[in-house]
Amino acid sequence: MNVTQFHDNESIRQQRNLTNPQRKNTMYTKEGVLINTFVKDEMWNIRDTLVISDSVQLPEMKKEQPKEKSILPVAAAALGVMGVIALAAAFVKHNTRINTSIAPEKRCPTVTRNVVLNEETHQALYQAVTNPNQKTILALGGVLTLSTLAFMGKTFFDGFRDIWVKRKEADIQKNLQEQLIGIETRSFAGKIQITRSMLSEKAKEFNNYMLSFGESIKPSPQPLSQRERGNDVPVFLLGIGVTAGIIGLGFLALRNLGKSKEFIQKYESKTQDLIEDIVKKAGKTPTDTEIADLDYYLQSVNASPEYVKEVFGKTNWANKDKEAANIIKKITSSTTQVDRAMGGNAVPKPTFYSHVNDYRAFCYNYLLDTDNKQFRQLFFGITGLTAFSYGGKLVGDALKDVQVKKINAQTEANLQNRLVSTELRNFKSKKDAAIQPLVEEFYKQANSAKPKEELKTMADNILFEIKNGPPFV
Repeated sequence: MNVTQFHDNESIRQQRNLTNPQRKNTMYTKEGVLINTFVKDEMWNIRDTLVISDSVQLPEMKKEQPKEKSILPVAAAALGVMGVIALAAAFVKHNTRINTSIAPEKRCPTVTRNVVLNEETHQALYQAVTNPNQKTILALGGVLTLSTLAFMGKTFFDGFRDIWVKRKEADIQKNLQEQLIGIETRSFAGKIQITRSMLSEKAKEFNNYMLSFGESIKPSPQPLSQRERGNDVPVFLLGIGVTAGIIGLGFLALRNLGKSKEFIQKYESKTQDLIEDIVKKAGKTPTDTEIADLDYYLQSVNASPEYVKEVFGKTNWANKDKEAANIIKKITSSTTQVDRAMGGNAVPKPTFYSHVNDYRAFCYNYLLDTDNKQFRQLFFGITGLTAFSYGGKLVGDALKDVQVKKINAQTEANLQNRLVSTELRNFKSKKDAAIQPLVEEFYKQANSAKPKEELKTMADNILFEIKNGPPFV
């Protein structure tokens, strides 16, 4: 049974914290209480005995109309799928037309497919396949052996950690159950005390009325729960504030954009001065540095083709038209070629390179050259450091988990201890909600000149309801 089906905190606490046999016994106890209370007890059929009102309206119970089944969703889904396929085909056709007519400077460059070997086992296998010899095969076997040993060791120590944490968790749960005994006893005793107090109060009230039978007495109204106060700030003031904030931030953004434009204009003016200086100082044969600087400054301000032609028109260089055309092509091109060291030579074929961050790489290097003492020291040192680090992390995580479970159990016990008073107030409020309508009906029928014997029977049944009715202890 789901825990959320219970409405009192004690039942919720029992279902959350008790073991399966304890939870099963708790359900048997509740079933026994219900059977003994409502099945085996004597049932009355007299209207006045059961304190039945003359007229009680049912609460609003709306019944949803079943939705009409239709084939339209299936048809819409089929048309939607075919529509997506048609759109994809149209996109392919449009993309093909674009690629056959696009200008070369606007075309995206081709890329080399770089296959990265990040795993040391993959790198070792790649070397053994592409360059099979005694060293690469021996190194592959050593890496695979070390990987197997590391995996089996990790599996063993992880299992040992889980077993240790589980045993500690069982001890923590047992201690929590011991602490909850006193908390649940307080809750149980408090509910019994509330029931006895209500029985005593109503019995005195009914007894005093029977002694002064005939007077018009009305039940004392029950205190209503204080309604939560609304927000003191009117909604329209909040809306005005938000609107003013939006306007202010928008004005600030526009102002910042204006300042940015001023900065860009100052930078462009300064860069144009530098360009003019280069043009004036350069001779008939400019140096590579002057050409590179002019190229950089023109691209940094994203110069227009007209401005580039104007700048080169002021020079007397022999190849100024060619240089101007090259710079205009660079400025108007949408993409640029990636560096060869990073992206290959732009041939759309796969290339391989290895970038390994793994302790097993040092084992591979040592097995390739066992005469290198530094390779040996690196292998033992880094492998040992990795194993020690993993072991320390394993122990630290286990201790952390146990401490967290201990603190969580203590927090749960403290929370349940603090919730006892809240649970008792909730129990008392529900009892009042169940009994008060019966008490009001009692006085209503008493004021309509009911016989004293019938009123006594009604009072007895109200007291019976207080003792045995919901919410149950």
